[in-house]
Amino acid sequence: MFDAPAVAAVDLDAYFARIGHAGPREPTLQTLRAICQKHPDAIPFENLDVLLGRGISIVPADVDAKLITAGRGGYCYEQNSLLKRVLAALGFQVEGLMARVLWMAPEGAPPRPRSHQVLGVTIDGETWLADAGFGGCVLTAPLRLFAAGDQASPNGAFRVVDAECDGVVERQVQADLSGRWAPLYQVAQGAWASVDYEQANFFTYTHPSSHFTWSMTVGRTTPTARYALKNNRLTHRDATGALVEQRDLSVDELEAILRDVIGLPVEADWRPVLEKVVAWGTPA
Repeated sequence: MFDAPAVAAVDLDAYFARIGHAGPREPTLQTLRAICQKHPDAIPFENLDVLLGRGISIVPADVDAKLITAGRGGYCYEQNSLLKRVLAALGFQVEGLMARVLWMAPEGAPPRPRSHQVLGVTIDGETWLADAGFGGCVLTAPLRLFAAGDQASPNGAFRVVDAECDGVVERQVQADLSGRWAPLYQVAQGAWASVDYEQANFFTYTHPSSHFTWSMTVGRTTPTARYALKNNRLTHRDATGALVEQRDLSVDELEAILRDVIGLPVEADWRPVLEKVVAWGTPA
């Protein structure tokens, strides 16, 4: 029998300082709830490095240097690989899962391949879904993966229902958007090892069919609001999911929103990319 691979170390003190968590660190549901709410507020979702041609490393040391030390954000493979290592270091039983994204897909569209990393956390025999890497509609509370009915979170209600894809039953996560249940993604059963995400990550930041290679996606979720940028269109919803504001931004406005609302350390060499993003406009 082979020993399980060791989990890469993470500086828990630095991580908790980054997300502003000074509470308990025991592997309890209370701790998981606190982390799931604070992480998306402090560490934004963003794909700027893809558009800058820098590529995305999910090597643990690189993820930590970017998301913790440099004050940057990232997408799901960065966000949830970091969260997985944090939870494992705290003593949680956690495994990587994979989901197919349904968000904003036209009705009746063919199924998409699985491309979104999420986490399954087992507490007292029950599996909880944790996800710190889903843009402007990120979870801010763990969800019971196999429970029926509505589930409350600090930023609106969700539910998880059975759904099929080619005869395989998956669990579909849906968000309540002002009274309309919108599908986010479908979670497949079966754990993924960390190395399994390498190819999916490479595809995501290099392949022409990946929207991350030709559009900007940024999000931050606070206790009172959700902010999402798709190229230069800003969407602001309140904590219940109700639309507060939606408008297109100029280059200067986009730079200011990234810095002052999203909380990113905007760099001088981002300017040409932001100009390109504004010229692209909002994707249909």
